[in-house]
Amino acid sequence: MKITIAENAGFCYGVMRAIKMANDAIKEYKQIYSFGPIIHNPQVVEEYEKKGLKVLENIDEADAPILIRSHGVPPETYSKIRDKKIKYIDATCPFVKEAQDYARELYLAGYKVVIFGDKNHPEVKAHLGYADYKAYVVNSVEEARKIAGDKIGVISQTTQSIERFSMVVAELSKHTKELKVYNTICDATEKRQKSAMQLAKISDIMIVIGGKNSANTRKLYEICKQYCRRVYHIETEDEIDVKWFTDNDRIGITAGASTPSYMIDRVYNKIVGKYEI
Repeated sequence: MKITIAENAGFCYGVMRAIKMANDAIKEYKQIYSFGPIIHNPQVVEEYEKKGLKVLENIDEADAPILIRSHGVPPETYSKIRDKKIKYIDATCPFVKEAQDYARELYLAGYKVVIFGDKNHPEVKAHLGYADYKAYVVNSVEEARKIAGDKIGVISQTTQSIERFSMVVAELSKHTKELKVYNTICDATEKRQKSAMQLAKISDIMIVIGGKNSANTRKLYEICKQYCRRVYHIETEDEIDVKWFTDNDRIGITAGASTPSYMIDRVYNKIVGKYEI
């Protein structure tokens, strides 16, 4: 049996930055709030709640400093926080900030703004605010086919697939005289998806580690399913079933952007321990 961990797996820059800022804020203030889960990983969220980071869904309930998570928030959220005169720590990923700026730029320039992504994802919800909630969210070529206008401007959720983004952009180009595109997909996302794909092609079984509520982890799972027959999406090593494996399997492991390295190590060690490799 051979076990290989994908070259690009686990925490991305934006998540590592948010985690560091959370650690620093907890040391300084002891108790802080996160506006929504700091990352889409239940185990990490639970761990940080014990440290003093409480998840908050309503700004009005805040009575301590607020951490804005890496996914970002719409402009009115900043206004609400300032109105309450509560200190905040902005951990919005710089790549997400860039996408927000492009959404605002396109909207103010008179473009019909199209956001490629999941309409229910917090990053996309934030992007909508920068286009005055008048942007269109699409997640497929079929949805893009319904949009037309003289000037269309496009951005993407940072964790989307570049292949699917390109297909949507190609479709939108058929329905407008002027198309302006900003590829706001994070480079780390592209690398993570590419390395997962390459590993899936040569593996008998793929283990994808990350929160079930993590969009980028689900996309890794979908990519791996295209190239590998047996793919399992797990959050922790406790979900591993010995029956998944055979003695001669080539096992590939990848992980989403919200998965810490220690979780990858635990999964690896669980498999190694089971088979005494």
